[in-house]
Amino acid sequence: MDTMPAAEVRTTCPYCGVGCGVLARVATDGSVTVRGNPDHPANRGRLCSKGTALGETTGLDGRVLAPEIGGREAGWDEALGLVAQRFSETIARHGPDSVAFYVSGQLLTEDYYVANKLMKGFIGSANIDTNSRLCMASSVAGHKRAFGEDIVPGVYEDFELAELVVLVGSNTAWCHPILYQRLLSARQERGTRIVVIDPRRTATADECDLHLAIDPGTDVLLFNGLLAHLGRSGLLDRDYIAEATSGFPEALSVAMADAPSPEAVAAGCGLAPAEVRLFFELFAAKERSITVYSQGVNQSTHGTDKVNAIINCHLATGRIGRPGMGPFSVTGQPNAMGGREVGGLANQLAAHMNFDDQAAIDRVGRFWRAPDIARAPGLQAVDMFRAAGDGRIKALWVMGTNPAVSMPDATRVRAALKACDFVVVSDVVRTDTTRFAHVFLPAATWGEKDGTVTNSERLISRQRSFLPIPGEARPDWRIVCDVARLMGFGAAFDYAGPDVIFREHAALSGFENYGERLFDIRGLAGLEKSEYESFAPSHWPAAGKGSDATRLLGGRRFPTPDGRARFVAVRQEGVAHPTDAQRPIGLNSGRLRDQWHTMTRTGRVPRLMANAPEPAVEINALDAARSGCADGDLVRLDSPHGFARARVKISDAQKPGQAFLPMHWSGHYAANAGAGPLASPLCDAFSGQPELKHVPIRIHREEIAWAGVLVTKRDLRPTGFVHWSRRAVDGGWVYDLCGTETPDQGILLTRRFLDAFRRETLVEYTDRRGLNYRSAALGDDGTLAEALLVAPPGQLPPRDWLVQLLGSRQPLSPADRMALLSGRSPVPLPSIGRVVCACFNVGVNQIADAISSGSSSVDEIGKVLKAGTNCGSCRAEIRTMIETSRLVAAG
Repeated sequence: MDTMPAAEVRTTCPYCGVGCGVLARVATDGSVTVRGNPDHPANRGRLCSKGTALGETTGLDGRVLAPEIGGREAGWDEALGLVAQRFSETIARHGPDSVAFYVSGQLLTEDYYVANKLMKGFIGSANIDTNSRLCMASSVAGHKRAFGEDIVPGVYEDFELAELVVLVGSNTAWCHPILYQRLLSARQERGTRIVVIDPRRTATADECDLHLAIDPGTDVLLFNGLLAHLGRSGLLDRDYIAEATSGFPEALSVAMADAPSPEAVAAGCGLAPAEVRLFFELFAAKERSITVYSQGVNQSTHGTDKVNAIINCHLATGRIGRPGMGPFSVTGQPNAMGGREVGGLANQLAAHMNFDDQAAIDRVGRFWRAPDIARAPGLQAVDMFRAAGDGRIKALWVMGTNPAVSMPDATRVRAALKACDFVVVSDVVRTDTTRFAHVFLPAATWGEKDGTVTNSERLISRQRSFLPIPGEARPDWRIVCDVARLMGFGAAFDYAGPDVIFREHAALSGFENYGERLFDIRGLAGLEKSEYESFAPSHWPAAGKGSDATRLLGGRRFPTPDGRARFVAVRQEGVAHPTDAQRPIGLNSGRLRDQWHTMTRTGRVPRLMANAPEPAVEINALDAARSGCADGDLVRLDSPHGFARARVKISDAQKPGQAFLPMHWSGHYAANAGAGPLASPLCDAFSGQPELKHVPIRIHREEIAWAGVLVTKRDLRPTGFVHWSRRAVDGGWVYDLCGTETPDQGILLTRRFLDAFRRETLVEYTDRRGLNYRSAALGDDGTLAEALLVAPPGQLPPRDWLVQLLGSRQPLSPADRMALLSGRSPVPLPSIGRVVCACFNVGVNQIADAISSGSSSVDEIGKVLKAGTNCGSCRAEIRTMIETSRLVAAG
């Protein structure tokens, strides 16, 4: 688009699978403001902390705006020509299975569709997989085993209609906060009971009626126990089982043998028998019950069995496809569902068709006019990168994802990227993965591109552009189609825009579909361009124009050959790698409240970095004592696959023998702090999803001899340090540095690092013992450009004043200049402290002051400071502060 819109544009949030509607407006100065769309059915106007800050992510800092070949800038013709040439030559010499695409749930459905069509239809290989393999593959496999198709039966309204909501392996309060707030509102109005099943006591568990802190990997045992209890107690829907299902006797028999009593379940899951009995009784008593599950279920070598253990309980009671009832998989990415619709997984075709059906392969081939269509599943994510490392994959195209950080056994993945003959990366900014790219293709991002996404409740929404595409960046669909044209497939990829691609996608869903596939949006295949532009959020299926189906599978007929749902007999199995004497702690990983994936978007927003500003591993106090470490110590984590470093955060939210490390930290924000290098590459046999939620580790305290803080306007990448991390602040960055060297060597190391980059130092000071060092530099306008402080551990002054100076646009006063060597403000300055509420930028000190002034509840804090009144994901932390204050006051 050539001009920026003056009015608000209706679009969809690019973060999690809730799929919130957003209203975006561009001001005359180019700044972007966003608010929740009150008319969008997913969020009804609410946004989480990340969504609220979307306007702060639309700047061009860090963007790559021209193609690159071997690190040098190149034109599109040269870059695309090289990609097409190398892929074509590789296919000619080594066959179609020598190339691969690794794509992303960040892509729009139209991007996904053409990438899948090019690889499976015209290259003739199924070697296209997606990072959704890491988060949703087990749900897909479980749905297909039970229902015959990848179907989420329910809708978000069920959160509000249910009498009981069971949240399994899902920190919904942080990962899907808008859904969680809808649930809490329903509980306040209707008394909904909430059960949380999670090894950790998360923010979600802080507001539930029952928290079952099961041992890792014991979900199947718990739900087998529930099924056995339903059978023993005569609480089954026998008519439903007989009329609508198959396989029940075997499933019940296995469950009863696996979980003979609540006491046996409790012993196996690490729970109290009374807790288990209460859960069983709640599920039995509340007919309108939904079970919501996410990564804690999926990311396991037995994730598919966990999904089916949950579904079995709903089938046994007939609680599926009706208001307030059913199993409900919530997705982690904005278009994980859309990617599944178009066949983005290597073991799928398109439009919910599969490789085990030769008629389906022929059908898709005829629709695409692709005689060389792939006829067998391709390599899934973990195997794909193994193949890149051992030379079977010789050309690899990565689109919109960062596998060098996010994949398990990430060190080996990086080696594979380095070894691969030809690597192409399409992305928006530089990442740990782009440094391996022989060709970098700059892609358009949220706010610049048009298309559709499908959320967790099968709701198709539009993402619309409201910003001009900067530089030479291009939408992903166009990049793929340009390469397809240069490879000789132009006639099949001659699309005028995303609306044309969407119509073809819709038409394929209905092609020779006589009701056997529920994914059917043929009613949208005739949308005019203007209708596509104004398309309102709609559920699929949509077999007729204007139709909008909501719940599915409520009619006792399923998309299986015999029309029946299938019980799947599953047995409890252990985690892939149990802990032992050498590695006694089981490491879990997952999201932080305000961060997204590898932080390429959220990491540049100061208020989103302020709650958890550096890598930290949460461990129980007993494990900290056994490891000889205290809160705040730097530790090294070692697994059978790799290592990481992080600060210790002692927390009673972790059971003894368990630890938690966030998944987000990449090499752009910290040194060796990622969870990926630690994680196991072992995968579920049915879904191909790796076990990212448990790996045995040992923890070793690092003896740090010096610490430093660098406050700078420059975007730097420290090298040679034992550990560093950084966070965005107003005006620049704050770097935390440390090392095991002696303090004088630490000073030399930091000075040497900065001397390679910075301007002349304004002031510099080293104490007589050589233990403390301070320096600062001003910009040409007299503002602070940089300040570095180095001292023995625990002796650095607070950095709040320096951070405020860095963000100031006023020249430094004489008093500030004189005070720089001390690193302390010449006058005391109030600090809000670590940010607790990112939506309204409310800090821990402000909340503490409000509590001491008499605010005694979360709602009262909200009235005074607004904290906790938007997405609500900070309410648990505020509540903890209030309770701690009460305990202190009580002595």
